[in-house]
Amino acid sequence: MKDALGRVDSVVLLGGRSDIGLAVVTKLVAAGARRVVLAARGPADDAVAALLAAGATSVDTVEFDALAVSSHAGVVDSIFDKLGDVDVVVSAFAVQSAQEVYDASPTAAADAVTVNLSAQISTGLAVATRLRAQGHGTLVLLSSIAGVRVRPANLVYGATKAGLDAFGVTLHDMLAGSGAGVLVVRPGFVSTKLTEGLPTAPFATTPEAVADAVVGALAAGKRVVWVPRVVGVVAAVFRVLPRPVWRKISA
Repeated sequence: MKDALGRVDSVVLLGGRSDIGLAVVTKLVAAGARRVVLAARGPADDAVAALLAAGATSVDTVEFDALAVSSHAGVVDSIFDKLGDVDVVVSAFAVQSAQEVYDASPTAAADAVTVNLSAQISTGLAVATRLRAQGHGTLVLLSSIAGVRVRPANLVYGATKAGLDAFGVTLHDMLAGSGAGVLVVRPGFVSTKLTEGLPTAPFATTPEAVADAVVGALAAGKRVVWVPRVVGVVAAVFRVLPRPVWRKISA
């Protein structure tokens, strides 16, 4: 549970090798968090060592496969049962390929939807149940400007982010009055392992910048944060462009 000064003590990262997720957790550890659980598919030894060096007193790992949807509730319950109390859950797992990959393989597209949306919903609902029961805590969901208005050139990934954003905002509404909540993070293009090889978009940012924004938003009790803030202005313009104009500039 947070201390008397409101500092986070316990953090869970779903997607334990995510560049953005680890940057957020590292910032929280630097700010005082001490107990961390990394849920990842396979070992995360480097991440464990880095977080211990940053000041965490315990960093445990749990096997987590985003595609194994039926296992998610059990994984979440095991983490909460182990920690006893969880302040922040960062859900940072995702996959992303060029649209051409999904055009050529509908199966790959379906797997991307499972990871980026279905698995986020199954874990998100399980986390929400436990946060509601304990009466506090925040689920952090990584949305994207790509979901504000989906581009044909980024159809599958953008569609999953649009669904995730709607889920996160509404899940927070469902938790109203419980003491728990959801922070929806809407970054622009972030330079990470996930986006390596993809064209860089304007207003590109870094995992560290996203982490700074997330930690600040958690401290301020915000429910939505844009990173950088200018992408919120860009998104507002995107929403009102006539469709013929949008098709021309977004292909």
